[in-house]
Amino acid sequence: MRDGFEIARSARFAAGDPPLRIGVIAHLKHPIREPFAGGLEMHTHMLASLLRRRGHSVTVFASTLSEPALGLEAICDETSLNAVGIAEAHDVAFFKEHHAYLSLMNDLRGRDFDLIHNNSLHYLPVSMADALPMPMVTTLHTPPFCWLESGVRVARKGNNSFVGVSESIRAAWAPVTPIDRVILNGIDLGRFAFAARPATDPYLVWYGRIVPEKGLHFALDAARLVGMQIRFAGPVLDRDYFDREIAPRMDAQAAYLGHLGHEELATVIGGASAFLCTPCWEEPYGLVVAEALACGVPVAAFARGAIPEILTPDCGVLAVPDNPSSLAVATWAALNLSRLACRRRAESLCDAETMIDQYEALYRERLDQRSPLPERDPRYAVLPHSLPLLIRSSDHVQDQACDHIQGASENVVKGGPRYGQSLSA
Repeated sequence: MRDGFEIARSARFAAGDPPLRIGVIAHLKHPIREPFAGGLEMHTHMLASLLRRRGHSVTVFASTLSEPALGLEAICDETSLNAVGIAEAHDVAFFKEHHAYLSLMNDLRGRDFDLIHNNSLHYLPVSMADALPMPMVTTLHTPPFCWLESGVRVARKGNNSFVGVSESIRAAWAPVTPIDRVILNGIDLGRFAFAARPATDPYLVWYGRIVPEKGLHFALDAARLVGMQIRFAGPVLDRDYFDREIAPRMDAQAAYLGHLGHEELATVIGGASAFLCTPCWEEPYGLVVAEALACGVPVAAFARGAIPEILTPDCGVLAVPDNPSSLAVATWAALNLSRLACRRRAESLCDAETMIDQYEALYRERLDQRSPLPERDPRYAVLPHSLPLLIRSSDHVQDQACDHIQGASENVVKGGPRYGQSLSA
């Protein structure tokens, strides 16, 4: 027997396509607001903003410093955490996230949303989806890692649809779970204006989170080999890495611009002669590549993850990963590419409006299935809002003890880089 919420949803959608009530679960590491700490924050912000612009009622469950205009409902309430107590939590950050998501998932069982879009990287939302009265769509933004994979493996009752942000992500998750849809991350093309010509004083650009896996040090070395100034921007999220690898490479030819707001960053990108992309992991998508292309800036990039899906020989040049000499050669070649071709590639592949069209179609598809209310799964404990002191940090396997085999998620480029290997445009 279906409950009142399920009956109400059926009535609302019986007469066409009215606006939806959508709850968006964000991750909690950084606030969902500008200047964005990274691509996931920007994607969540854009998803919620465009859905609201189309008339949907959207609530974003995120950290307290996120943008209120998104329909924010903060789930990091320090008062409730203090009531629980954290004295026995060896990893306080882990415990705070655990409690926040556990409380949220318990609360959602009684909320009147039509659908939940899970944009977090946490195991609890995906693992508890089967206990909700409304369907969930989970976007997988990263290759498998032990905590998230564990949650995905127990979500087997059909209340969760999985979206990959690239064919590379689909392949990485294939041994764990089928991916229902690949929906490429989009950008607001209007906010990344096309620059027909670079600045008169030529320079290269790099931007993103300044952490080891983004490989900024390779870009600085390649720029030095090319003999051009490089300007780089982004939040310093790993101070040891910055002090060890970046600061010693900085001089007049390698200028750090800080963590820029959107308008200033877009201007810097548009003025560059080429953008260097240097992931040291299997990049799930690469929003920075899409943004550079939208500004008309050719890309020189390591051939990793989804990067070869985005670039074609008309708009970018692929290099051997972790090789600054190869990246320097790729940069020289990229300087000769058409800026108009770069913009056209972004328009054909990276438009946020197309992304929202595809998500709306998936939402309607899930709701049209009108799945019956899932029965309570005895594996899940439904805990009250005032969480008792049941949790001990020793109950959780630490990250370093996770022996997840990454073979299925590695995307090894053999026989040279290949462009557009999973997409046609």
